[in-house]
Parts: sequence; structure tokens; C-alpha cells
Amino acid sequence: MHLTIFQTPVVSQVFRAIFWVWRKLLGWRVMPDYPEEARRCVMIAAPHTSNWDLPMTLMGAFYWRLNIYWLGKQSIFKFPFGAVMRWLGGVAVDRSKSNNLTQNVGVALAALHGQAQLIVPPEGTRGKVTEWKTGFYYIAQAAQLPILLAYVDYEKKEIGHFGIFTPTGDVQADISRIRALYAQVKGKHP
Repeated sequence: MHLTIFQTPVVSQVFRAIFWVWRKLLGWRVMPDYPEEARRCVMIAAPHTSNWDLPMTLMGAFYWRLNIYWLGKQSIFKFPFGAVMRWLGGVAVDRSKSNNLTQNVGVALAALHGQAQLIVPPEGTRGKVTEWKTGFYYIAQAAQLPILLAYVDYEKKEIGHFGIFTPTGDVQADISRIRALYAQVKGKHP
């Protein structure tokens, strides 16, 4: 993985202050607690319905002092924004190729030392979907890391999480339990 804004000492503090002021001005709140077990984890962020989800997620990441990476479609990493997206923690995904992404990302995540959270939107897109993709689940298994169930709720103006989830191996049952928790969370575009 590459150097991000979260690993840039002075700049990360400046952005943390900017997001703190922005959060106050907008009337948002971020759950103050962050589980120690999530120091290294795969984090899902749902529902993913808007481009505004990225700045809201960054707000939560700066508040909790995380070191996040996130997966995004390759087209948003093109010039002139590519370098900025990578600096914000983005990792480009070429969805047109079958390249064993979950296994490769899981291995790369497991090899990282220190704090690291990989954010994966389970819908795989901002558009309306009926089924979640399971890549986050298999990445967590490959990296042998827990899953933090994070959310951005636009109705409550709240960024938070439902806690740590450890995969049992029963993918369908686990996904059903996780989705049930998110039924109450409202995205920007429900």
C-alpha cells in the first residue's frame, strides 16, 4: 500500500482540524468510541449512495485517527485527480478484469505493519442494488482480520459503527445478519 494523507504528520493534523470545524458547522456527530480490535481491519461503509460518502468517511477517519485505504473504480484515478485520490487512501480497481482481487488485496493488507483499515463498500457502486458483493468478506478472511461495520447516516447526521464482526465462514448467513443491522441506516439517496 502507498503513503496517504493519514500518514503525513502535519498535514493530517491540519485536515483533522478542518474536518472537526466542518462537522460542527454541518451539525454532524461522530460516535466517540472506536474499538481497539479495529486497529487493523476491513471496514465496510454502507449504504454507499452518493459521492458525498467519501468526504463524510474522511471526516470519520480523521476524527478516529485512522489510517484508511479504500477501493474505488479505476476511472476516478485518472489525471488530474489520480494522485489526490491515492493520497486520500484510494486504491484503483479495474473491474473489467478478473484478477483475484480479494485474495491479492487480502494478502497485501495482511502484510502491512501497524494500523491500517481497508474500507470496502459492500454494494460495489453508488447505484441501487438488491444484493451486496461479498468481496469485503473474502478480503477479511484472506487477511485474517475482523470486519468493522461502519456507517454514514444522513438522516441522523451521524457517523458511527455497529462494532466488530468476525466472519464465521457461513457467507450467506453472515451477510444476512450484517445487512439486517444496516436496514435502519439512511444513505444520502435512499
